Amino acid sequence: MLTPPVLRTATTPLDIEVVYDLVCPWCYLGVRRMLRTVRRRPDLQIGLAWRPFLLNPDMPRSGLSRADYVLRKYGGEERARRLYASISEIGRNEGLNFRFDRIRRTPSSVDAHRLVGWASGIGRAVDLVEALFAAHFADGLDIGDETILIAIASSLGFDPQAARDFLRSEADLESVHAENLRAHRLGINGVPCFVIAGRHAIAGAQEPEVIERLLDVAALEARELSFL
Repeated sequence: MLTPPVLRTATTPLDIEVVYDLVCPWCYLGVRRMLRTVRRRPDLQIGLAWRPFLLNPDMPRSGLSRADYVLRKYGGEERARRLYASISEIGRNEGLNFRFDRIRRTPSSVDAHRLVGWASGIGRAVDLVEALFAAHFADGLDIGDETILIAIASSLGFDPQAARDFLRSEADLESVHAENLRAHRLGINGVPCFVIAGRHAIAGAQEPEVIERLLDVAALEARELSFL
């Protein structure tokens, strides 16, 4: 028996929780693919929730020199270079310009996550997430530095004084750590991870077609539940 095609409507609501870290290159790739998939599905009413994950929870707020970080994380430059070459090649196919050679300092991502949460309150999180990823991985900027974070926010049209006041307030600092702990308690130990409709989770920088199939499954379930 043939499986009937999934019927698409313009009103199917779906929420996607994006568990990610802004210093994770696979997250940059995975988020780019996820957003590309979402943008080609106007028939779905998709809401995005950005959930912080800390790959380096013990990272000092001031960050570490890249050399020290690479030594601690990978045991040396040679292993890191091989990994970065692989990621860069995959990224080029997605239009991403990874320039690991420009990164001189690996930042703490705590304040960048806080700023994304702040931007979420005014519906501008996606713009900021994409800008922060590009600033770090393409431009080699220290996205743990307050001045750079404010400059990125300002370039997107945010009020720089409001961004400065927020960052200096330490608001939402505990919530970033709480979200990280929540992710681990849910069994999420690697990112990116996308949780769709609170029921379906998929980890890794998946191809858009894989994400889209999961969206279709979740959308079909949502429609079926609406008839119960």
